Amino acid sequence: MTDNSLDDPAEQDQDFTLTVDAADAGKRLDAVLAAHLDALSRNRIQSLIKSGDVTVGGAKIVEPKYRVNEGDALCLTLPEPEDPEPQGENISIAVVFEDEHLIVVDKPAGLVVHPGAGNWTGTLVNALIHHCGDSLSGIGGVKRPGIVHRIDKDTSGLLVVAKTDQAHKGLAAQFADHGKTGPLERAYSALVWGTPSALKGTINANLARSQANRQKIAVVKTSGRHAVTHWQVKERFGNDDQPALASLMECRLETGRTHQIRVHMAHVGHPLIGDDDYGAGFKTKANRLDEPLKGLIQGFNRQALHAGLLAFEHPANGKTLRFESPYPADFANLLSGLQKF
Repeated sequence: MTDNSLDDPAEQDQDFTLTVDAADAGKRLDAVLAAHLDALSRNRIQSLIKSGDVTVGGAKIVEPKYRVNEGDALCLTLPEPEDPEPQGENISIAVVFEDEHLIVVDKPAGLVVHPGAGNWTGTLVNALIHHCGDSLSGIGGVKRPGIVHRIDKDTSGLLVVAKTDQAHKGLAAQFADHGKTGPLERAYSALVWGTPSALKGTINANLARSQANRQKIAVVKTSGRHAVTHWQVKERFGNDDQPALASLMECRLETGRTHQIRVHMAHVGHPLIGDDDYGAGFKTKANRLDEPLKGLIQGFNRQALHAGLLAFEHPANGKTLRFESPYPADFANLLSGLQKF
Protein backbone atom coordinates (compact mmCIF):
# COMPACT_ATOMS: atom_id res chain seq x y z
CA MET A 1 0.00 0.00 0.00
CA THR A 2 1.44 3.35 -1.03
CA ASP A 3 0.23 6.38 0.89
CA ASN A 4 1.13 9.94 1.75
CA SER A 5 -0.63 9.97 5.08
CA LEU A 6 0.24 10.16 8.75
CA ASP A 7 -0.96 7.75 11.39
CA ASP A 8 -3.06 10.54 12.93
CA PRO A 9 -5.27 12.99 10.99
CA ALA A 10 -4.53 15.51 13.77
CA GLU A 11 -1.00 15.70 12.33
CA GLN A 12 -2.02 16.49 8.75
CA ASP A 13 -4.47 18.31 6.52
CA GLN A 14 -7.99 16.96 6.17
CA ASP A 15 -7.32 14.36 3.44
CA PHE A 16 -5.97 10.82 3.80
CA THR A 17 -4.95 9.28 0.46
CA LEU A 18 -3.44 5.97 -0.55
CA THR A 19 -3.14 3.60 -3.50
CA VAL A 20 -4.23 -0.02 -3.18
CA ASP A 21 -1.45 -2.56 -3.74
CA ALA A 22 -1.69 -6.24 -4.57
CA ALA A 23 -1.79 -7.29 -0.89
CA ASP A 24 -5.03 -5.36 -0.29
CA ALA A 25 -6.71 -6.00 -3.64
CA GLY A 26 -10.13 -7.59 -3.24
CA LYS A 27 -10.56 -6.51 0.37
CA ARG A 28 -13.42 -4.41 1.75
CA LEU A 29 -12.99 -0.65 1.50
CA ASP A 30 -13.61 -0.09 5.21
CA ALA A 31 -11.16 -2.85 6.17
CA VAL A 32 -8.38 -1.44 3.99
CA LEU A 33 -8.81 2.09 5.37
CA ALA A 34 -8.96 0.82 8.95
CA ALA A 35 -5.75 -1.15 8.49
CA HIS A 36 -3.85 1.91 7.31
CA LEU A 37 -5.41 4.69 9.37
CA ASP A 38 -4.66 4.06 13.05
CA ALA A 39 -6.42 7.12 14.44
CA LEU A 40 -9.96 6.21 13.29
CA SER A 41 -11.98 3.20 14.35
CA ARG A 42 -13.55 0.95 11.75
CA ASN A 43 -16.99 2.11 12.87
CA ARG A 44 -15.97 5.73 12.33
CA ILE A 45 -14.58 4.89 8.88
CA GLN A 46 -17.81 3.08 7.96
CA SER A 47 -19.76 6.17 9.00
CA LEU A 48 -17.54 8.41 6.86
CA ILE A 49 -17.98 6.10 3.86
CA LYS A 50 -21.77 6.12 4.22
CA SER A 51 -21.80 9.92 4.48
CA GLY A 52 -19.93 10.26 1.17
CA ASP A 53 -16.54 11.27 2.54
CA VAL A 54 -14.61 8.52 0.73
CA THR A 55 -13.83 8.33 -2.98
CA VAL A 56 -12.31 5.56 -5.09
CA GLY A 57 -10.74 6.84 -8.28
CA GLY A 58 -12.54 10.14 -7.74
CA ALA A 59 -15.98 8.54 -7.46
CA LYS A 60 -17.88 8.57 -4.16
CA ILE A 61 -18.40 5.11 -2.69
CA VAL A 62 -21.00 4.88 0.06
CA GLU A 63 -20.87 1.11 0.63
CA PRO A 64 -18.30 0.03 3.30
CA LYS A 65 -18.14 -3.52 1.90
CA TYR A 66 -17.13 -2.32 -1.58
CA ARG A 67 -14.20 -4.43 -2.80
CA VAL A 68 -11.16 -2.45 -3.88
CA ASN A 69 -8.86 -3.28 -6.79
CA GLU A 70 -5.11 -3.00 -7.16
CA GLY A 71 -4.19 0.52 -8.25
CA ASP A 72 -7.38 2.13 -6.88
CA ALA A 73 -6.74 5.64 -5.53
CA LEU A 74 -8.58 5.99 -2.22
CA CYS A 75 -9.26 9.34 -0.59
CA LEU A 76 -10.90 9.91 2.79
CA THR A 77 -11.82 13.53 3.52
CA LEU A 78 -12.49 14.41 7.14
CA PRO A 79 -15.45 16.73 7.68
CA GLU A 80 -14.76 20.37 8.43
CA PRO A 81 -14.15 20.93 12.15
CA GLU A 82 -17.14 21.86 14.24
CA ASP A 83 -17.36 23.69 17.51
CA PRO A 84 -15.62 21.51 20.10
CA GLU A 85 -18.00 19.13 21.84
CA PRO A 86 -15.84 18.70 24.94
CA GLN A 87 -16.35 21.20 27.71
CA GLY A 88 -13.56 23.04 29.43
CA GLU A 89 -12.57 21.55 32.76
CA ASN A 90 -10.41 23.13 35.44
CA ILE A 91 -7.68 20.51 35.27
CA SER A 92 -4.20 21.58 36.30
CA ILE A 93 -1.65 21.46 33.46
CA ALA A 94 2.06 22.26 33.51
CA VAL A 95 2.58 25.00 30.92
CA VAL A 96 6.19 25.11 29.71
CA PHE A 97 5.72 27.82 27.08
CA GLU A 98 2.79 29.80 25.71
CA ASP A 99 2.18 32.65 23.30
CA GLU A 100 -0.68 33.66 21.00
CA HIS A 101 0.26 30.93 18.50
CA LEU A 102 0.90 27.79 20.53
CA ILE A 103 1.27 26.23 23.94
CA VAL A 104 3.76 23.60 25.14
CA VAL A 105 2.68 21.44 28.06
CA ASP A 106 4.38 18.77 30.15
CA LYS A 107 1.77 16.01 30.29
CA PRO A 108 1.72 13.78 33.36
CA ALA A 109 1.29 10.04 33.00
CA GLY A 110 -2.35 9.02 33.30
CA LEU A 111 -3.77 12.02 31.43
CA VAL A 112 -5.47 11.13 28.14
CA VAL A 113 -4.72 13.62 25.37
CA HIS A 114 -8.17 13.84 23.77
CA PRO A 115 -11.67 12.49 24.41
CA GLY A 116 -12.51 9.02 23.16
CA ALA A 117 -14.24 5.83 24.13
CA GLY A 118 -14.12 5.48 27.90
CA ASN A 119 -12.51 8.91 28.34
CA TRP A 120 -15.03 11.54 27.32
CA THR A 121 -13.98 13.91 30.10
CA GLY A 122 -10.90 14.64 32.15
CA THR A 123 -8.56 14.86 29.16
CA LEU A 124 -5.85 17.30 28.13
CA VAL A 125 -8.25 18.74 25.56
CA ASN A 126 -10.76 19.52 28.32
CA ALA A 127 -7.99 21.21 30.29
CA LEU A 128 -6.84 23.20 27.25
CA ILE A 129 -10.34 24.40 26.40
CA HIS A 130 -10.61 25.76 29.94
CA HIS A 131 -7.11 27.26 29.87
CA CYS A 132 -7.14 28.72 26.35
CA GLY A 133 -10.80 29.48 25.83
CA ASP A 134 -11.64 30.10 22.17
CA SER A 135 -8.00 30.46 21.09
CA LEU A 136 -7.45 26.81 20.10
CA SER A 137 -7.13 25.68 16.51
CA GLY A 138 -10.13 23.73 15.24
CA ILE A 139 -8.35 21.97 12.41
CA GLY A 140 -7.68 18.90 14.51
CA GLY A 141 -11.34 17.95 14.48
CA VAL A 142 -14.32 18.18 16.77
CA LYS A 143 -12.82 16.23 19.66
CA ARG A 144 -9.19 17.31 19.25
CA PRO A 145 -8.97 21.10 18.95
CA GLY A 146 -5.37 22.21 18.55
CA ILE A 147 -3.81 18.75 18.89
CA VAL A 148 -0.85 18.36 16.52
CA HIS A 149 0.67 15.15 17.89
CA ARG A 150 -0.02 12.73 20.70
CA ILE A 151 1.65 10.63 23.34
CA ASP A 152 0.01 7.69 25.07
CA LYS A 153 -2.06 8.14 28.20
CA ASP A 154 0.58 6.45 30.35
CA THR A 155 3.56 8.18 28.72
CA SER A 156 4.69 11.41 30.37
CA GLY A 157 6.31 14.39 28.73
CA LEU A 158 6.18 17.26 26.28
CA LEU A 159 3.45 18.15 23.78
CA VAL A 160 2.96 21.22 21.60
CA VAL A 161 -0.61 22.35 20.89
CA ALA A 162 -1.64 24.88 18.23
CA LYS A 163 -3.77 27.88 19.15
CA THR A 164 -4.39 29.05 15.56
CA ASP A 165 -5.05 27.24 12.32
CA GLN A 166 -1.93 28.81 10.80
CA ALA A 167 0.21 27.49 13.65
CA HIS A 168 -1.45 24.09 13.35
CA LYS A 169 -0.62 23.82 9.65
CA GLY A 170 2.98 24.92 10.22
CA LEU A 171 3.52 22.48 13.08
CA ALA A 172 1.75 19.64 11.27
CA ALA A 173 4.08 20.07 8.30
CA GLN A 174 7.09 19.69 10.60
CA PHE A 175 5.72 16.56 12.23
CA ALA A 176 4.92 15.14 8.78
CA ASP A 177 8.55 15.78 7.78
CA HIS A 178 9.83 14.14 11.00
CA GLY A 179 12.79 16.53 11.22
CA LYS A 180 14.32 15.50 7.89
CA THR A 181 14.62 19.07 6.66
CA GLY A 182 13.95 21.12 9.78
CA PRO A 183 14.79 21.38 13.48
CA LEU A 184 12.05 19.06 14.77
CA GLU A 185 13.41 16.72 17.45
CA ARG A 186 11.60 14.26 19.69
CA ALA A 187 13.60 12.19 22.16
CA TYR A 188 12.19 9.75 24.69
CA SER A 189 13.80 8.18 27.75
CA ALA A 190 12.86 4.53 28.21
CA LEU A 191 13.64 2.00 30.92
CA VAL A 192 13.68 -1.41 29.25
CA TRP A 193 14.28 -4.99 30.30
CA GLY A 194 17.74 -6.33 29.50
CA THR A 195 20.16 -4.58 27.19
CA PRO A 196 21.10 -4.77 23.51
CA SER A 197 24.56 -6.08 22.68
CA ALA A 198 25.40 -2.83 20.88
CA LEU A 199 25.35 0.67 22.34
CA LYS A 200 23.17 2.14 19.61
CA GLY A 201 21.17 1.07 16.61
CA THR A 202 18.08 1.49 14.46
CA ILE A 203 14.87 -0.52 14.32
CA ASN A 204 13.21 -0.45 10.90
CA ALA A 205 10.04 -2.53 11.11
CA ASN A 206 6.60 -1.83 9.66
CA LEU A 207 3.67 -1.55 12.05
CA ALA A 208 -0.03 -2.32 11.71
CA ARG A 209 -3.04 -3.04 13.87
CA SER A 210 -2.75 -6.48 15.42
CA GLN A 211 -5.10 -8.96 13.79
CA ALA A 212 -5.47 -10.71 17.15
CA ASN A 213 -6.26 -7.56 19.14
CA ARG A 214 -7.27 -4.36 17.35
CA GLN A 215 -6.33 -2.33 20.43
CA LYS A 216 -2.68 -3.30 19.95
CA ILE A 217 -0.05 -2.68 17.29
CA ALA A 218 2.18 -5.38 15.82
CA VAL A 219 5.27 -5.62 13.63
CA VAL A 220 4.37 -6.91 10.17
CA LYS A 221 6.61 -8.19 7.39
CA THR A 222 4.44 -6.97 4.51
CA SER A 223 2.22 -3.89 4.14
CA GLY A 224 1.68 -1.91 7.36
CA ARG A 225 3.14 1.52 8.04
CA HIS A 226 6.82 2.34 7.64
CA ALA A 227 8.30 2.88 11.12
CA VAL A 228 11.87 3.71 12.18
CA THR A 229 13.21 4.18 15.71
CA HIS A 230 16.80 5.16 16.52
CA TRP A 231 17.99 4.07 19.98
CA GLN A 232 21.03 4.53 22.17
CA VAL A 233 21.92 2.88 25.46
CA LYS A 234 22.56 5.52 28.11
CA GLU A 235 23.08 3.29 31.15
CA ARG A 236 23.03 -0.41 32.01
CA PHE A 237 21.94 -1.84 35.36
CA GLY A 238 23.09 -5.11 36.88
CA ASN A 239 26.02 -7.11 38.13
CA ASP A 240 29.19 -7.16 36.05
CA ASP A 241 29.26 -10.96 35.91
CA GLN A 242 25.66 -11.31 34.67
CA PRO A 243 23.62 -10.00 31.75
CA ALA A 244 22.18 -6.56 32.51
CA LEU A 245 18.81 -6.60 34.24
CA ALA A 246 17.66 -3.40 32.56
CA SER A 247 18.83 -0.35 30.63
CA LEU A 248 18.11 3.34 30.30
CA MET A 249 17.74 4.14 26.62
CA GLU A 250 17.15 7.21 24.52
CA CYS A 251 14.81 6.68 21.58
CA ARG A 252 14.40 9.12 18.72
CA LEU A 253 11.60 8.82 16.21
CA GLU A 254 12.12 9.02 12.48
CA THR A 255 8.42 8.24 12.07
CA GLY A 256 5.54 8.77 14.47
CA ARG A 257 3.37 5.67 14.59
CA THR A 258 1.01 4.63 17.36
CA HIS A 259 2.87 2.79 20.17
CA GLN A 260 5.99 2.85 17.99
CA ILE A 261 8.70 2.80 20.66
CA ARG A 262 6.84 0.30 22.81
CA VAL A 263 6.28 -2.16 19.96
CA HIS A 264 9.74 -1.74 18.44
CA MET A 265 11.55 -2.32 21.74
CA ALA A 266 9.43 -5.39 22.47
CA HIS A 267 10.15 -6.63 18.95
CA VAL A 268 13.91 -6.67 19.63
CA GLY A 269 13.44 -8.38 22.99
CA HIS A 270 13.67 -5.37 25.30
CA PRO A 271 10.14 -4.26 26.21
CA LEU A 272 9.58 -1.28 28.43
CA ILE A 273 9.34 -1.93 32.14
CA GLY A 274 5.72 -1.64 33.23
CA ASP A 275 4.27 -2.18 29.75
CA ASP A 276 1.52 -4.73 30.31
CA ASP A 277 0.48 -4.67 26.65
CA TYR A 278 3.83 -5.49 25.06
CA GLY A 279 5.98 -6.76 27.92
CA ALA A 280 3.67 -8.78 30.15
CA GLY A 281 5.89 -11.84 29.81
CA PHE A 282 8.66 -10.08 31.72
CA LYS A 283 6.64 -9.64 34.93
CA THR A 284 8.22 -12.73 36.43
CA LYS A 285 11.61 -11.01 36.34
CA ALA A 286 10.45 -8.60 39.04
CA ASN A 287 9.24 -11.46 41.24
CA ARG A 288 12.79 -12.80 41.51
CA LEU A 289 14.28 -9.50 42.64
CA ASP A 290 14.99 -8.38 46.19
CA GLU A 291 13.37 -5.42 47.86
CA PRO A 292 13.20 -2.49 47.46
CA LEU A 293 13.70 -2.84 43.68
CA LYS A 294 11.09 -5.58 43.46
CA GLY A 295 8.48 -3.30 44.98
CA LEU A 296 9.48 -0.36 42.79
CA ILE A 297 9.04 -2.36 39.60
CA GLN A 298 5.85 -4.10 40.69
CA GLY A 299 4.41 -0.76 41.77
CA PHE A 300 5.28 1.00 38.50
CA ASN A 301 1.88 0.91 36.84
CA ARG A 302 2.68 2.31 33.41
CA GLN A 303 5.21 1.91 30.62
CA ALA A 304 8.52 3.52 31.64
CA LEU A 305 8.56 6.07 28.83
CA HIS A 306 9.08 9.83 29.09
CA ALA A 307 9.00 12.33 26.22
CA GLY A 308 11.78 14.47 27.62
CA LEU A 309 12.94 16.49 24.59
CA LEU A 310 10.92 18.47 22.07
CA ALA A 311 12.31 20.97 19.58
CA PHE A 312 10.64 22.61 16.59
CA GLU A 313 10.54 25.75 14.49
CA HIS A 314 8.05 28.35 15.68
CA PRO A 315 5.47 28.44 12.87
CA ALA A 316 5.07 32.23 13.09
CA ASN A 317 8.55 33.66 13.64
CA GLY A 318 10.80 30.83 12.43
CA LYS A 319 12.81 30.61 15.66
CA THR A 320 13.87 27.19 16.91
CA LEU A 321 12.29 26.37 20.26
CA ARG A 322 13.80 23.60 22.37
CA PHE A 323 12.34 22.21 25.58
CA GLU A 324 13.50 19.56 28.03
CA SER A 325 11.39 17.94 30.73
CA PRO A 326 12.91 16.41 33.87
CA TYR A 327 11.97 12.88 34.82
CA PRO A 328 8.68 12.71 36.75
CA ALA A 329 8.94 11.37 40.31
CA ASP A 330 7.86 7.80 39.54
CA PHE A 331 10.33 7.46 36.66
CA ALA A 332 13.13 9.05 38.70
CA ASN A 333 12.47 6.72 41.66
CA LEU A 334 12.54 3.63 39.45
CA LEU A 335 15.73 4.81 37.76
CA SER A 336 17.36 5.40 41.16
CA GLY A 337 16.37 1.90 42.31
CA LEU A 338 17.89 0.35 39.19
CA GLN A 339 21.10 2.35 39.61
CA LYS A 340 21.48 0.87 43.12
CA PHE A 341 20.94 -2.71 41.89
